[in-house]
Amino acid sequence: MSRFIIAIAVILPTLIEVIDTTVVNVSLAHIRGSLSAGFDEATWAITAYLISNAIIIPMTGWLSRLFGRKRFLIFSISLFTVSSLMCGISNSLAMLIFFRILQGFGGGALQPISQAILFETFPPRQHGMAMAIFGIGVMFGPIIGPILGGWITDNWSWRWIFYINIPICIFSIAMITWFIKDPPYLKRIKAHIDWWGLGLIAVGLGCLQIVLDKGQSEDWFNSAFIVRLTLVSAACLISFIFVELNSKEPIVNLRAFKNRSFASGNCIQFLAFGSMFGSIVLLPLFVQQLLGYNAFLAGLVLAPGGMATLISLPLAGKLVNRVNPRYILITGVGITAYSTLIMSAFNLNVDFDTITVSRVLMGFGMGLIFVPLTNMTLSSIPKEDMGNGTSIFNLLRNLGGSIGTAFFMTMLAQRGQFHQARFAESANTLNPMYQMSHQQAAAALAAHGMPVQAADGVIYQNMLAQSGMSAYTDTFFACFIILLCIIPLAFIIQRPKHHLDGMAVH
Repeated sequence: MSRFIIAIAVILPTLIEVIDTTVVNVSLAHIRGSLSAGFDEATWAITAYLISNAIIIPMTGWLSRLFGRKRFLIFSISLFTVSSLMCGISNSLAMLIFFRILQGFGGGALQPISQAILFETFPPRQHGMAMAIFGIGVMFGPIIGPILGGWITDNWSWRWIFYINIPICIFSIAMITWFIKDPPYLKRIKAHIDWWGLGLIAVGLGCLQIVLDKGQSEDWFNSAFIVRLTLVSAACLISFIFVELNSKEPIVNLRAFKNRSFASGNCIQFLAFGSMFGSIVLLPLFVQQLLGYNAFLAGLVLAPGGMATLISLPLAGKLVNRVNPRYILITGVGITAYSTLIMSAFNLNVDFDTITVSRVLMGFGMGLIFVPLTNMTLSSIPKEDMGNGTSIFNLLRNLGGSIGTAFFMTMLAQRGQFHQARFAESANTLNPMYQMSHQQAAAALAAHGMPVQAADGVIYQNMLAQSGMSAYTDTFFACFIILLCIIPLAFIIQRPKHHLDGMAVH
């Protein structure tokens, strides 16, 4: 029973932290109006959180050893709680952005520490179930965040999306204080601070997150601002790798990648979460932009997938010690890939049930991917290095989601332009198909008592819709191809030793 109490204690703040990465998105219009800010200015409330989150995650293992893991965890939740309160009472955009940065610093450590504590609290044979519990926070948070944020903003105020964090975090701090202790092998260290590594990773990841978040709106490398930040990020991160590999006390121990399972598992996770989160972002945009769904209906499209994930996570947790985890992983990838293949066949007449089925399949497959992948990737890491391992693992999952979203959103825009140009070439009076479409549109307008001169406008609007539809199907198909590429990598990752021992006993 104490194990599950500990699980609740660490999962609650993790769930709130993950929700806070997306909850602001749907409240942005209300925040802009309340604080008299422009759209580009207001989006920094999202970007600031993501930047500070990305910076702190890889340092979590090192900071836990430096200050003591329990002490650092309580400090992080406390910082997250206080900054949530200050975000809620902010009376200017600058104040909101400042406290969103602090909120990101406090929240970034929660995922890797929670994951490390769960791996150590549960015995190896129960690691699958432990990761299923952790997956509820990590996988369900991005889905419920926009729905919860929209409901709170519409019924109360945007400020309550921050206030709601406070009682949950206070309850979690009390439970951690009473039930969690640092293991004997995890002693505080008196380390020499690697200032070069600290500065390089902070600047490198900070610039990278800005590039990913602002690249599409700035037209990527046609913007001098994006080019400069990309060069700075690349220089800092490459230098960081050399510094850490030659440091006796690195902030991030990159030598963990010598472990084949850890390296291949992180690669699979990066690709899988990039594709999955990219498609999760695309789907509500598709139904709103092309099918005319409102925000509530778009949320209903995503919600059943979240329910499917909640079903598949504990199922995978039970199966992972009875079946070769690699087979569960491949099954999950296959189901998820099939869901994106269904999406790539959508058209402008697709019905709600078809969309929901594809989303349910994706949600179910995501749970089957997360549990065995996490189990196989981290089970080979020694307990004393678990903080470093979970920090890297969570960083690459978040970066995979950010890079995947940026990549697919850019692809969507470019394919939309491509198809629009292709359709425009055929829109001339010498084309028999265009002449027929023009006559049909004119006849339909005349039948409704409208001027036939508007036929060209009707054709143009239809062209935009068709080019947008083609862009979405192309992008969903790209998700499908990337997910298929993961399957060969699944044969590289090794089964956990405790799983092999258990199979031998049976």
